[in-house]
Amino acid sequence: MTSVKKLNHARPEDQRARPNENPLRLAAVLLLAGFVLFVTMTLLHTGGPANNHRVIFAEYAASTNWNIVHLGQFAGVALLVAGLLALYVVLDLRDGPAAWAARLGAVSAAVALGLYGVLQAVDGVALKRAVDAWVNAPAAEAEARFASAETVRWIEWGARSYETFMLGSALVLLGIAIALSGRLPKVFGYLMGLSGLTYIVQSWVLGFEGFSETNTLAILAGYVLVLVWTVWLVVVAWRTKESAGATR
Repeated sequence: MTSVKKLNHARPEDQRARPNENPLRLAAVLLLAGFVLFVTMTLLHTGGPANNHRVIFAEYAASTNWNIVHLGQFAGVALLVAGLLALYVVLDLRDGPAAWAARLGAVSAAVALGLYGVLQAVDGVALKRAVDAWVNAPAAEAEARFASAETVRWIEWGARSYETFMLGSALVLLGIAIALSGRLPKVFGYLMGLSGLTYIVQSWVLGFEGFSETNTLAILAGYVLVLVWTVWLVVVAWRTKESAGATR
């Protein structure tokens, strides 16, 4: 009984010394689940030489899982952003540079989700309708239909460029907040920030080259880094919960 009272009357600064284990575990699970769902759906996406529009548009038109893949991608990003916002709440930073970095990171994450919704409206709906119209158009209309599909594709490049920039910014800012606050291992914040930089690189490349080989390399680097720190966060959250349970 005495030990329970002591735990309940712990000093406020001691209670803020580490994140509460239950919300931390929720944030970790959301982040990992969102990342895994997104990557899984992306692997199911119709592939091919993405910058060779005549070839890839024909592949897109023949796709039978287009709608479910893009809906799944959106759900994955939504879970990922929910995890980032949950992590922001867990950090519970009130003032100082770390708090401002965390706030700006949370706002950037929310904006990124909105932009991803726009992206999926362009890619998941408009582009599919445009390529379908192209492959089914009579010869006299084919070139005009192809030009329309390319225009939609270039709008997709723009939407994806800004979305990846905002998501990358969110990861960098939240990584800075973690590194400055010490609420979680600083190396975790560094890895999170580094993964954000790969998304910012993607944003830059997309604006100039579209889905080029350079962009693919940046995507793969981002996937590896995000996988590392999300799995690590799950381990940290689990150990924190076990440690708190043993203390009680």
